[in-house]
Amino acid sequence: MVIKRFRVMGRVQGVGFRYFVLREAANLGVDGWVRNCADGTVEALARGTTEDLGRLKERIQEGPRSSRVISVSVADGSDEDVPQGFEIRRDSF
Repeated sequence: MVIKRFRVMGRVQGVGFRYFVLREAANLGVDGWVRNCADGTVEALARGTTEDLGRLKERIQEGPRSSRVISVSVADGSDEDVPQGFEIRRDSF
């Protein structure tokens, strides 16, 4: 299992993006969380297989129809705060 931190830029707040990520992660069996950030981005921390996290990144890059993803950055994450299952966290404002 690996852990990755995703940062999504574009029109990703107010368009159902977090719920989209929640559904996609749950379908893949990925653990973690997603939240809005004060700078207008969406951040997600996810734990799963390399293949599943690759699929999650592909889905995040597409986003829901109402969004417009400009870029997705990916960095290694740490295990300190990954829950079982996947959840939407409070905004980091």
